[in-house]
Amino acid sequence: MNIDEGSHNRMAQPQRAPQWFVLTRSLFESAKFSRALSLCIVGSAFLTTAIRDTVGWPGLIGVLAALVVLTVASFVAHWNVIEWHGLLPVSLLVFVGWCAASIVWSNYQWATLAAVLYQWVFTFFALYLALVRDAIQIVRVIGDVLRVLLTASLALEVFSGLLIDAPIRFLGIAGNLAQGGPISGLFGSRNQLGLVALIAAVTFIIEWRTKSVGLGLAVFSVAVAVLCLAFTSSPVIAIMIVIIVVAAAALFGIRHIRNERWKFAVQVTTGTVTAVVAVLAFIFRAPIIDLLHGHSVITVRYEVWLQIWHLIPVNELLGWGWIGFWRGSLPPYSLINALTGSPHANGLNAFLDVWLQVGLIGFLLFLLLLGLAMGRSWLLGSNKRSVIYAWPPLILIALIGTAMAESTILIESGWMLTVICTVKASQGMSWRQALPAAPNSAS
Repeated sequence: MNIDEGSHNRMAQPQRAPQWFVLTRSLFESAKFSRALSLCIVGSAFLTTAIRDTVGWPGLIGVLAALVVLTVASFVAHWNVIEWHGLLPVSLLVFVGWCAASIVWSNYQWATLAAVLYQWVFTFFALYLALVRDAIQIVRVIGDVLRVLLTASLALEVFSGLLIDAPIRFLGIAGNLAQGGPISGLFGSRNQLGLVALIAAVTFIIEWRTKSVGLGLAVFSVAVAVLCLAFTSSPVIAIMIVIIVVAAAALFGIRHIRNERWKFAVQVTTGTVTAVVAVLAFIFRAPIIDLLHGHSVITVRYEVWLQIWHLIPVNELLGWGWIGFWRGSLPPYSLINALTGSPHANGLNAFLDVWLQVGLIGFLLFLLLLGLAMGRSWLLGSNKRSVIYAWPPLILIALIGTAMAESTILIESGWMLTVICTVKASQGMSWRQALPAAPNSAS
């Protein structure tokens, strides 16, 4: 063999990747790294308030930026094993796109740009969890994180309210446990703690039903969640507990109906009864509020809602521009705070908040997003055999129900959970799955 042939053979041989590259890729592809990253993402999403209170916005942005870099690397490593066909819901893409488009007409363009990027961060985290992790893995990750956070919240409340009898101001813990509450734990407010505890209780029960955890751990976890719910002393959460219990009973009842005609009839009846109960609850809202001793809660919210309702017609169709968290120094939020006499971080109603920020078009897109996600997840939960399919509809019910009195569903952990449930529902019931898949470039 002459020199030219030898050189040609050496050139034809594929070059081996550097050892550091192989090791890095294997790290990001590993299941252990994906689980550890998922735990960090979920933990950070639920702890945003505590992180801001301790290290401020720069610290939180630093944490999220580091997680984004790691998530991008893990996403790229798993890219070839993700089946993208028909997975990303159009309703989600359109709503997020409309929020981004509001930069064009926003009254505070730089703030809207920052808010859109912040929304995209949690959307990206949710897409990673929904596409790289399966449903049981997602429930396990959320269960493990909330078990620790709720236990830590109770421990801090015991320390503050019973042991030192003084508030922990930098965490927003008032030390009210000795008086029976309300408590807020690591989550900034009693309603936020109550919503997290409610989501946790549903997650812990699903964990146990899928045999992901033992009975002892499940009982401990549910007990911690129930204690947190009891000590929040929140009328909003009290109503949501009733709604979740009724919804869970209806869902698991429908799941046990084998006759398809009977199941369809029960589904229609359930939907009709739900609509009637919602109308009656609105008509008799005054005595319900009296029963739950919620006058102070509703008074504060009514004042904010009234000011929002007066400002919506100013930019009714397009809105003032996406903002997420209210900036107290920017109009119209500075005006609302001045007229109500106290600062607010959101509109205390996700639907009014969306209408104010992205207009009637954004409001309708948001309703479409939630309607499709709820409908798909409910049908999957009531028809699929595995109990894991019951998790998304119950979580969405908790988020949507609480959205009538809080805007949690629009930001951070609330938005992340909404996107996860939306994508998981789309995986099971997307009209685009009927379309032919793209041809494989390797074939």
